[in-house]
Amino acid sequence: MTFRRLSRVGAFALSVGFAIGCGASDEPGQTTAGPAPEPVYDADVRPATIELVADPTSLPALSMRDLDGRTITSDDLRGKVTLVNFWATWCGPCRAEIPDLIKLQARYPEHLQVIGVSADEGPIQVVEDFATEYGINYPIVMATPELSGAFPGVMALPTSFVVDPEGRVVQTHVGLINPGVLEQETRFLAALDPSITVDLVDEDLHGRLVNAAQATEIPGLDLTVLTPEQRTTALQRLNEEGCSCGCQLTLAQCRINDSSCGFSLPLAEQLVAEIVGE
Repeated sequence: MTFRRLSRVGAFALSVGFAIGCGASDEPGQTTAGPAPEPVYDADVRPATIELVADPTSLPALSMRDLDGRTITSDDLRGKVTLVNFWATWCGPCRAEIPDLIKLQARYPEHLQVIGVSADEGPIQVVEDFATEYGINYPIVMATPELSGAFPGVMALPTSFVVDPEGRVVQTHVGLINPGVLEQETRFLAALDPSITVDLVDEDLHGRLVNAAQATEIPGLDLTVLTPEQRTTALQRLNEEGCSCGCQLTLAQCRINDSSCGFSLPLAEQLVAEIVGE
């Protein structure tokens, strides 16, 4: 990975650039002028330097419908920082980070828009009940081929894409998100804190599982032949049960991090066969 450090002057210049594009506006999704909100998290958990992709890609035109039937388009999100969070109700790390996403959405309503993209394959009512139970205060949409095409490479949950106010994907987080990092990314991209410095980095394809990510695709296994209920059960077990090769990883992690392992594939196949036979 290549790093290029921006000076504080450079970071400030970028912040000013975003501020020009994100001032007061009557257009939907645009931020409004006003004092910067106080940070949610203490300074010791908010890094002074963040990483953003050096060559970000622009999102295509998108349209999605949330659980309440409201249509959200990519144009609606212009002018705000957007976090597109792929998750599922069965995913432990996803559930663990939701309270932080709720806090950040509540603190930065004019500057940040979180959108949860549910990868659940069961009844939508399960997702609706979950959102109510957790008090989720941001839109939830169901995963679609259009969204998967716009945000490619989601092989684990949670996976979160940070989109700048101009509609470019500037960072991807795989696994349990660090809320202090996300807050700093939001504050920088929304021009709320010119003291934050930035490292511009080459895009990381996130080939390995980190930060307690839960795999949704397993090398060597075709889970598309399973029913939605069987697939959910299989993914839960593959992300929980350990491989016997001595790697100290789950079966899912071992398959992704070392697809040549001679233990994980037979064990994973046996696990799936048991589920299909139940």
